[in-house]
Amino acid sequence: MSNVYEERAAMIAAGELQPFVPFGREHCKNHPNAVNLQLRQLQPASELWSSDGAAGLVGSLQEVSLQERQKESWQLRKGSTITTDEAEYEEELYVAGHMVIWSRGSKSQASYVYKAFTVDSLVQQLPLYFIASLSICIVQSMCVNVHTVSGKDFISPLPFQVSTLWPTKFGLLFERKNITSDVPMSPTREPLPTLFSMLHPLDEIAPVVCKSTGLFDSVRLQYVSDSSLRVVFSCENPSIIVTYDTLQCTHTVWALRKVTPEEQTTVLKCPGPDGPAQTPAAAHSFLGTHLRNVTRLDSPGSPLHCHALHNQSRIPASPSLHSRTHSPSISNMAALSRAHSPGIAVPSFSGTQRFNISCHSPSVRGHSLLASPNSTLNDTALLPEMEPILPDLCIEQLWTETATTSHREKSSQASRVFITSDLCESKYLCFLVESHQQLRCVKFLESNETNQLIFASLTTIPAKDAAPLEDIDALLVLETNGSLVLYTGVTRVSKVFVPGLLSPNFGLPNHLPPLNTHLDNVSTPAKATVRHISRLEEPDMPSPVSEVRSLVQHHESSWLDDSPFQQAAPHIQSLRDPVSNRVTLELSNGSMLRITIPEVATSELVKRCLQAIRFILPKDIAMKVLVKWYNIYNAPGGPSLHQEWNLFITCFMTLMGYNTERLTWTRNLHFEVPLSPVIAPKKARPADTGSDEDWVYLCASDYHCQVLVRPVPGIPDLESTVSPVGMEDSGLIVGLEPSALLFPHIPALFYVLHLLYEDLKLDELQRSGARALVGLLQQLARDLQLEEYIDLYWRDYPSFIKTFKEACLIDQAQMELMNWPVYLNSEVPCVFGWLSGCLRGQDRPPFPYLPGICERTKLLVLSYALYVVRDENAVTSNVSKYLSRLSAGFMLKDLESVPFGVALPIRDAISQCREHPCSDWSEEVCALIGRQDLTKQAHKVSLAKGKPVIEPPITNEADEEEDGMADLHPEVTGLIWSQDLRVQEVRRLLQSSRPVRVNVPHLPDVSEHEYIEEKENKLLQLCQRTMALPVGRGLFTLFSYHPVPTEPLPVPKLNLTGRAPPRNTMVDLNSGNIDVPPNMTSWPSFHNGVAAGLKIAPASQVESAWIAYNKPKSAELANEYAGFLMALGLNGHLTKLATLNIHDYLTKGHEMTSIGLLLGVSAAKLGTMDMSITRLLSIHIPALLPPTSTELDVPHSVQVAAVVAIGLVYQGTGHRHNAEVLLAEIGRPPGPEMEYCTDRESYSLAAGLALGMVCLGHGSNLIGMTDLNVPEQLYQYMVGGHRRTHAGINREKHKSPSYQIKEGDTINVDVTCPGATLALAMIYLKTNNRSIADWLKAPDTMFLLDFIKPEFLLLRTLARCIIMWDEILPNDEWVTSNVPQIIQENIGLQEEALISEDLNMETLVQAHDYIIAGACMAVGFRFAGSANSDAFDCLYKFARNFMLSLTTTTTTTSGPYNLQTCLSMVLLATSMVMAGSGNLKVLQLCRFLHKRTFGEMNYGFHMAHHMALGLLFLGGGRYTLSTSNSAIAALLCALYPHFPAHSTDNRYHLQALRHLCVLAAEPRLLVPVDVDTLKPCYAMMDVTYKETQWYEETTVELMAPTMLPELHLLKQIKVKGPRYWELNIDLSKGTQHLQSILSRDGVLYVKLRAGQLPYKDDPRGWKSLLAPAVNRNPEVRTFKPEAISTFTSDAALVSFAEYFCKASENMKQETVALFSAILYECVTQENPEMLPTHIAIDQAVKGLERGELNETFCLWQMKLVLEMCESDVLQQRLRDTRQGRGLLLSSEFLPVMKSLADQALDRWLCDNAHALQSYVSGHPTNEDADTNMLACFLVYHSVPSFRKMTNTELDGKDTDSGSFFFFFRYVSKQLHRDLREEVISNCSVPAKQLFS
Repeated sequence: MSNVYEERAAMIAAGELQPFVPFGREHCKNHPNAVNLQLRQLQPASELWSSDGAAGLVGSLQEVSLQERQKESWQLRKGSTITTDEAEYEEELYVAGHMVIWSRGSKSQASYVYKAFTVDSLVQQLPLYFIASLSICIVQSMCVNVHTVSGKDFISPLPFQVSTLWPTKFGLLFERKNITSDVPMSPTREPLPTLFSMLHPLDEIAPVVCKSTGLFDSVRLQYVSDSSLRVVFSCENPSIIVTYDTLQCTHTVWALRKVTPEEQTTVLKCPGPDGPAQTPAAAHSFLGTHLRNVTRLDSPGSPLHCHALHNQSRIPASPSLHSRTHSPSISNMAALSRAHSPGIAVPSFSGTQRFNISCHSPSVRGHSLLASPNSTLNDTALLPEMEPILPDLCIEQLWTETATTSHREKSSQASRVFITSDLCESKYLCFLVESHQQLRCVKFLESNETNQLIFASLTTIPAKDAAPLEDIDALLVLETNGSLVLYTGVTRVSKVFVPGLLSPNFGLPNHLPPLNTHLDNVSTPAKATVRHISRLEEPDMPSPVSEVRSLVQHHESSWLDDSPFQQAAPHIQSLRDPVSNRVTLELSNGSMLRITIPEVATSELVKRCLQAIRFILPKDIAMKVLVKWYNIYNAPGGPSLHQEWNLFITCFMTLMGYNTERLTWTRNLHFEVPLSPVIAPKKARPADTGSDEDWVYLCASDYHCQVLVRPVPGIPDLESTVSPVGMEDSGLIVGLEPSALLFPHIPALFYVLHLLYEDLKLDELQRSGARALVGLLQQLARDLQLEEYIDLYWRDYPSFIKTFKEACLIDQAQMELMNWPVYLNSEVPCVFGWLSGCLRGQDRPPFPYLPGICERTKLLVLSYALYVVRDENAVTSNVSKYLSRLSAGFMLKDLESVPFGVALPIRDAISQCREHPCSDWSEEVCALIGRQDLTKQAHKVSLAKGKPVIEPPITNEADEEEDGMADLHPEVTGLIWSQDLRVQEVRRLLQSSRPVRVNVPHLPDVSEHEYIEEKENKLLQLCQRTMALPVGRGLFTLFSYHPVPTEPLPVPKLNLTGRAPPRNTMVDLNSGNIDVPPNMTSWPSFHNGVAAGLKIAPASQVESAWIAYNKPKSAELANEYAGFLMALGLNGHLTKLATLNIHDYLTKGHEMTSIGLLLGVSAAKLGTMDMSITRLLSIHIPALLPPTSTELDVPHSVQVAAVVAIGLVYQGTGHRHNAEVLLAEIGRPPGPEMEYCTDRESYSLAAGLALGMVCLGHGSNLIGMTDLNVPEQLYQYMVGGHRRTHAGINREKHKSPSYQIKEGDTINVDVTCPGATLALAMIYLKTNNRSIADWLKAPDTMFLLDFIKPEFLLLRTLARCIIMWDEILPNDEWVTSNVPQIIQENIGLQEEALISEDLNMETLVQAHDYIIAGACMAVGFRFAGSANSDAFDCLYKFARNFMLSLTTTTTTTSGPYNLQTCLSMVLLATSMVMAGSGNLKVLQLCRFLHKRTFGEMNYGFHMAHHMALGLLFLGGGRYTLSTSNSAIAALLCALYPHFPAHSTDNRYHLQALRHLCVLAAEPRLLVPVDVDTLKPCYAMMDVTYKETQWYEETTVELMAPTMLPELHLLKQIKVKGPRYWELNIDLSKGTQHLQSILSRDGVLYVKLRAGQLPYKDDPRGWKSLLAPAVNRNPEVRTFKPEAISTFTSDAALVSFAEYFCKASENMKQETVALFSAILYECVTQENPEMLPTHIAIDQAVKGLERGELNETFCLWQMKLVLEMCESDVLQQRLRDTRQGRGLLLSSEFLPVMKSLADQALDRWLCDNAHALQSYVSGHPTNEDADTNMLACFLVYHSVPSFRKMTNTELDGKDTDSGSFFFFFRYVSKQLHRDLREEVISNCSVPAKQLFS
């Protein structure tokens, strides 16, 4: 029988048998390829190409024979779950002919096609996976296709024929086919590189370098060029490859890594034999012609090129071929995301022979070192040397197997290589040598320091085939005799029994047992209740009997003979496709079976016990134990799931030397596991119908024993009927078997299992596991005589432990045979006791833990050490740091499984942090503290993407016409301006897409024709206004729209028609009745395009193709498109436009397009000094071209735009050359041939603005420009004088004077003054340079005033003020202080006769008005975007004054035009200050001026007024203006105070520059969004300003959504309570965090506190659950549970209120009242997560009162809660008034519960004093004593164990002595004197002294 036992014990059953057919094969049947071949014959070719699906296939499929198409291969692998949270699944790659099918499937889901590809030529090998980049590579004969999961496709042509491709960590490895006919091998030639790498589909293919150890241990570096070296395996982790040397017949392992720069230089410059630093042999041909880096598009003639293009028809790729402009420094196939759109990599080499030229590289093998052929350089081959391709990867030799003669006799190349690990985590590299029928396994380790692999011993296993099973750390071996054997590493585990397939050597006659035994033991059970074996009642399965008979008949004949049995039962030929623990068997009859090899364990508890055992035991013993367990657990007909633990205990105790038959409790287990499989062959499974044994088993169960302890009333006593089995022979039993495998290790095993038990106690979900484990532990503790441990287990499970009475006798000699670890003698590790000690402030020794097994213990013990003990070394005392440490292994939901008492301090820390979090905490910490608002904030979500924007409802049909303003966020604007409809009013004022109302009264004496003319003249007047509207609309809708990439941008029409009442007749300007200026609409269309483009938000997805896609078909829309391009530049998207497209647009020569494009690209590249843009601009500026260059005919306005663009690109750089040129261009004289004669003012202004931008804010620190005398030259341009001779490159151009304009040699100030003034202003901006500012003072004599244009005074005043930036004050006095004395004195004397005749009153008044306007502009700039009330009041007052002057009927001296100009500038200044605020008073002014369409009101004034309106509502109230230098410069360009007189006027200022004010806009609107509803809401905020020279540090309370001040002025922003959780954004650390919030639509997530309502629903806070009225009410119980739903949306709380807070028959009134009070407390204190804790405490106390606690677990928790309340942490916090926050638990609840618990225990003590007395005295307790309550008492009062009481020398310092004295005092009050005496008599001497 012993033989049978051996045979049977080492046999396991495979499960889940399924016939296997590759899924791709089925799918391919539906592929239309066969149909295409018939189509070819039936249809003409022209029709064929259009037929669906045929296009790319027919040509290639025609040549394919049917046999070729049938060739198939496939590969399975584990699904990669990097990005998904799905369950585990399998992926299959199936290849047949031209098709690749990528499918997925799992146990729970049928297979489905994930992706399918069809390629043009036959697929050469199985596609490769890249796990890191989630992509696959399909290899064809001429190219490699790479497809990523994200949808990018690449095609990389192959420069040579490839034999195999290998995936690696870094990219692809190519093995070159060794074709000798490629190049005639002359004797001087050297071998070619054979191994190449490609790191990214767009990279060059580079040769691989090899670093090997040659003869005499010399390290050699060379290219891999040995044709006898073949790669047989590659691995990503670790990064290695295995090669086979066909000559030496050995395998070598190489480490694959990136090449170092030193190795690159060495291999490229390796010295040849002829000279010291000679280039490699034949290098001039090899490196010269063929190994050079060339751009991608250099060889369109290559045959591969055409092939790549041909593939484009089949594979989706980018529409344009992109060339690589740079090769990234770190490129990785794993990072397939590149800056380039996935294009087709066109080969960069001419023809295939590029790599077929030799290279200096001796063979890799050692023996060829001396025979390296000498090579001579052929002088005729010398070519100019090109840059060689640098190698990317290097292989470094790690290990080579030793060659033996037997190896060499026949090829021993490995057919399969894999890496596997054993159950003890040792790693092996295995390679299967089929010719020798061997599996060779090399053990390897990773060294710690160098991160290298160290290869150890080689073990050989006889095998026909093998496959790794990574999930169970095993490998399946097909032995030469055809049987399947399971190994773990090189340890044989067992044979594998596959039902339905008999292993060939199964029954040999010498130990063939009687037939029935075989049937019992091996057959598949009739009822398939076995866990691992699927239902196998197939009718065609041979019965076990016939199988055995066949065996008997044929055991002598060879298995290879054609025996009848072989046809009956096919045998296994090979193994394939191992995934996890599944593998496919290929059978001799051609069919395939997929089987599952069972796991080591399924129960979580058994798995963790095995982990602990493996951790503590020596590796060899651990391996034996694990193998033994595996065999027992997975024997055919093994246990079902709930029996697994019983089986484990039986097996484990047997291995320790126990006789489990002799112990009652383990014998009872045998009723579940029939007999211990270690001791005897397994009995037949009992029938399912039940038997007497079941009843006996039930009576012996511990549940039954508990029932006996506490009889249920009404049930007769069962004791009399049946006595439990084994009770009679209780007491000591015979000892253990010392020769058992684990006997010496019992103490260590006991200790690790105890630590595991302590870890399980910390997980509510594993408590049943702890209880199961405690049975085993108490047995070991009894036998090892560890009294302390037994006491601990009894205190945890008093009634359960009481049922165990037996112990095994281990004598002293046996005890000495055991290895007793040191740590077992120290204090008993009890995790609750340790935590309790922490809370009481005692010094605790470190708590032991098992790394990787007891992670929860580690985490919680560290938490206490850190938070409660404040141990600096644990992590750090900072609460937030503690949380970040905790959040690494913990989530909020994990905290629910932590016992409530243990979790309380953590919850306390969380609530502390929840109150005052930092805005920059990590997402994990925010999730842990339950602040979803912060978690969400960490996720970068913008309002526009986060949820659909609700469109405003359509009110009437007219609204349906697109007015371009429908994309604002109505939810946000509705909160900002909730009281009125001002946004709708602004939309009405700015819409230009509907006809205007032309209301002209028809007077009786006017003829019909005149009336029509009158109407058209009126319409022309109104059209001046309509054409000016788009500039304002662009500002109003700024950045409010995210375009859809598949749709063109909607551009509203510019409607210049009218409707005349009463009949609504159409009025049109094209009737010919009146003269309409030509090109009137060209600039308005441009502005309309800009307005449409400015809607696009900078965060949108805009691609080059989409920009081109928007190009209109009709030529009349070209101006609009030009504006659209400029807008894309202003919002930063034009950088994505391909250079080719930019060139294409500019060559069209369309003036507007050029202007828009040049200004757009420059705005997008603001201040970058980008060289490509500089070259682009220089072509359009004659002054920047070399003197000898061809004169280009560039339109004047394009030159103006280009000059400003130079200023933008070089903004703030102080670039010397550009500054010099621009300085000269300000005073550019008119040329001789009428060039530069028209609109000179705008060019000079542009040059001045550009110069100012280049030197922006540099002041006197212009480095390297002292010789240019910039300020003096500008001053001269400003006041006039003699023109200086031009120095530098452009002097030739200015030689001949103009023949038309006679300016002489003086400067024309009218042309140069504005530009020079603004240039000075920008150079000295904010420098407070008084000497320069004094140059700009207004003249103070009448004589000088006559010499200067009044409007130049506006510029000078503005310039002077912004130089003296810090002196600008927002009040009337300061504004009027800018007016010179002479004007101030005489301006009020207009009517009187006192005015001197010398004074020109008109000059004085105009000067006064313009200076005031200039000063107001300066105030506007200084306080732009600040909404400063003083500045607003001051400016509004002046605006009203100008308005009154304009509207009075009396004629003013100043003239209406001047007044109108000044009013426009002051209005703009007011709008700048109030930008984005939507101020009502300014809106009224704008609306008033909108209606004025008569008199001096021209196109320019309308533009100014509507710009003011746009600025007032900038970006729909989400944007405002900045006052940075760059913003001021942009505003000066945009708000230049001379507006165009008509729509084609660009004389003084280019209209396109008006849009540059967008560059000054910045998002500063903070929008609180409720994180639960994702709706914007109101929230109170405190904004704290930093201290400045003007004011102290101040805090302002604002109601958000609100516009924030400029961020550099702020110190912190805080979301205030009480409605929302507080949130603090500290700006002293930097403004990046807040800037990122503002740039994402300003969304600040806030979280409403429980019991609070949002401000919108409850403005005053009267409806809240926490309203004062409720709190004053003494009857808290009046809280209605149904009201809960109005205050919290938490489903759990609502349900709790519904089911537990309403009186019903089952619920007592006081329980309902208690639950209602608890719920109210939790909701109001914002701690809903504390609800379960409250209830758990209540339940624990109720259980204690009833005396029903069978385990003391909940009492421990109660005790921890009470100790937390008394802990130093909490007491200190209560003393610290600032924090003033107590514990999370209600103030009244805990004392009540404590007193109830105390009373219950007091009552018990009075009745059961004897039980305590006997425990304290060390006597055994009475059988019928209530030990449960005794345990509760001891735990609750921290009474030490009896042994500790007797052993401890009480010196007053002992950790537990304090609690013991407390206990004693407590007892002395309650108990009789005799008990006290008893206690004292058992104490040591010092204690007695203390007591006495």
